Amino acid sequence: MASHALTGIAETLLDKTILPGYSKIGYSLRRRWWPADAEPGSLIGKRIVVTGGSSGLGRATAAGIAELGGIVHLVGRKASRLEESAGLIRRDVPTADVVIEECDVSDLDAVRAWCADLRGRIGALHAIVHDAGVMPPERTETAQGHEMALATHVLGPFLMTELLRENLAEEGYARVVWMSSGGMYSAPFTHEVAQDLEFRRGEYNGTRSYARTKRMQVVVAAMLSERLAGDGIFVHSLHPGWADTPGVTDSLPGFAKVVKPILRTAEQGADTAVWLVGSDDAVRTTGQFWQDRRPRPMTFLPSQVEEAEDRQTLWDYCCEATGVTPH
Repeated sequence: MASHALTGIAETLLDKTILPGYSKIGYSLRRRWWPADAEPGSLIGKRIVVTGGSSGLGRATAAGIAELGGIVHLVGRKASRLEESAGLIRRDVPTADVVIEECDVSDLDAVRAWCADLRGRIGALHAIVHDAGVMPPERTETAQGHEMALATHVLGPFLMTELLRENLAEEGYARVVWMSSGGMYSAPFTHEVAQDLEFRRGEYNGTRSYARTKRMQVVVAAMLSERLAGDGIFVHSLHPGWADTPGVTDSLPGFAKVVKPILRTAEQGADTAVWLVGSDDAVRTTGQFWQDRRPRPMTFLPSQVEEAEDRQTLWDYCCEATGVTPH
């Protein structure tokens, strides 16, 4: 009992003292008491879609899944970059079974076409890991007129999940995992944000848009967990901490330079996503937000909890923008 109490205190301190908790320091400490690894071979014969698979956390997640025996459908915008990524995965995991899947997640028409094609090629789908991410320096719109970060982080994944729902339901104990960011804690989903989901008002800021849409991912994932529970599909979101990946080093070079000595490796950042895909612990609950294999609070202050009305606004907009039936 004393050991559990001390662990709880340590976890709380690591959560609230961001620097050690998000860095490789927190990873090294927490692995001493976190849940067991997924069983070797637990994913043999199971198909898993990983978006954002060209580099960084997406590639590391795909490699971790391949190590467990999973068939990885590696999704990205450019086949050439995916081929390079797949080559690196196969180098590290010689037995890896990787299928290249070219699709721009931000383009809703492309998502529809790709999902229709995939459904014609596979049966049951064990999991989707939504990792595709962008941090636009200025406001840009997709072919359908949606702000790029919103389309990439929220609308595209939402539509993909719905279109592959039957394949997931066919599997039993399927999982949908959203790779969010600890930066979402800095962007409460307020009424003001809910009324400006496309970030048309005020001065656009790419870092802010990234954080806002990463918060939206967590909100949508929790709501999807209720929608999909009856199909035996478990939905979780997580944040990877600070990892040495292009998403950090290219988009936030100044920050990356300062904290580089304590950045996690891509594999450390991807660990919880791989664990949620492969471990039975992931299907004991649904709709939670994770870091380092344990559920974390979605907010740290009561004032940051979004209103039900605003959650509904986001849900309705996702349905309207993607053509998904809302109920």
